[in-house]
Amino acid sequence: MPRPDPARSDVAGYWNPLPTARRLVDELAEPAQELFTGVWDQRNWRNVPGPFYAAETDSLAIGRRGAPDHIAYDDDLGGGFGFEFVYRQPVNAAETEAVVHACRMELYRGYNWDGDDHWTVEGVRDWWRNRSRVREWAVDIAADWGADTHPHWDDNADPVYLPHYHDAAQGHRDFVTYLDGGLEGYLRGYLFWLDQHREPRPGEALPHL
Repeated sequence: MPRPDPARSDVAGYWNPLPTARRLVDELAEPAQELFTGVWDQRNWRNVPGPFYAAETDSLAIGRRGAPDHIAYDDDLGGGFGFEFVYRQPVNAAETEAVVHACRMELYRGYNWDGDDHWTVEGVRDWWRNRSRVREWAVDIAADWGADTHPHWDDNADPVYLPHYHDAAQGHRDFVTYLDGGLEGYLRGYLFWLDQHREPRPGEALPHL
């Protein structure tokens, strides 16, 4: 049996979440310009390419309460939680609602949804070529935060925080799984979107990373 053509959109495609996101935000009391204030040049390098990204956020690490399938935390502050980032973009209305909810939970309003205005085809390909950096980081931090003891964390090693860290480690493991699996298909569809400014039609060839 012949192998399926990986360039066909029945293997991978793209769904634009922004119309749904705009509708959701229109229903909120908070204006979009006050909700999405993250600065592109300050974005977390771990964000996967797509319309949503986190820049400078607070260190409360609560975004996964709203969108555990999309939000993860870094360790840039050392010995505990750092900042948030988007490890998986939304691909349907329910996921978009979850991501918007997580953005609203962030105290500093450090998310934004204007990634389409900044990502380029070559920029996405560069991110993909360098994905081993984020994968190595995610594997290491998942092992650390997934452990049951953290003597190197000093005051942050209180066992009361273990469930929170273990949940965060699950997010990192999910990120690794996504890097190894579905992300490539998503990004190929996103490349089509950036290049053609429309969603691919069934059977339409997608660009390669």
